[in-house]
Amino acid sequence: MIAVFKREFAAYFVTPLGYAFIGVYLLCSGAFFYMFTLTSGTASVGSVDVSVMFTLMFFVLMVTVPVLTMRLLSEEKKNKTDQLTLTAPLSLFGLVMGKFAAAFSIFLISTAVMPIYGLILARFSPEHFRWAVIWGNVLGLIMLGAVYVSVGLFVSSLTENQMIAAIVSILLNIAFLLSSVAAAYVKTGFVSYALTEISLLDRYTEFTVGIFRFSNMLFFISLTAIFIFLTVRMLERKRWN
Repeated sequence: MIAVFKREFAAYFVTPLGYAFIGVYLLCSGAFFYMFTLTSGTASVGSVDVSVMFTLMFFVLMVTVPVLTMRLLSEEKKNKTDQLTLTAPLSLFGLVMGKFAAAFSIFLISTAVMPIYGLILARFSPEHFRWAVIWGNVLGLIMLGAVYVSVGLFVSSLTENQMIAAIVSILLNIAFLLSSVAAAYVKTGFVSYALTEISLLDRYTEFTVGIFRFSNMLFFISLTAIFIFLTVRMLERKRWN
């Protein structure tokens, strides 16, 4: 697992992909922070200003994380090196977790900028500042990123075309986004309830407004684990075929 992690992590900086993702992340988060927090009047942490910034990051990550993960497994399949990987003396779970950890680490490096915004707010608006709100939003962002990385990793195991992997991942993320909208048009009570419960945006938004529910944390962790499990199962199927 460690060897896979080191190889995949280094690969992000051999190509422009890692730099591009971090750059887009910092550009968007910085712009949102300036427009919706520093210039929002009171710059009051915990108000709608911070909520808007973190909510907009939801939509940015919905599109950018699939680009970060699109090459993880599809590239090996395209280059016909996947058979060497699958037959190597390495557990498939270790292989998947190594690749997941590499992409997720790039995401965490980008997210490390968020506490810096907190320091800026603590300097310019100490009377309204609460670190608990910043850390709560960062926690929600990290768990959201874990879900998106696991979804992208799973889709990458299905195709050798990186562009298709990115597009399908984005579509899946949009499906999770629109599930609550679809629930309003479904007449069946159980189906409507289920669609509402799997809405990533609804659960993530609660973090941005300072609401912490253990059920939301468990949902993000469980969804990440499910897609990692599905990726392992997909590779097991390829190994035996």
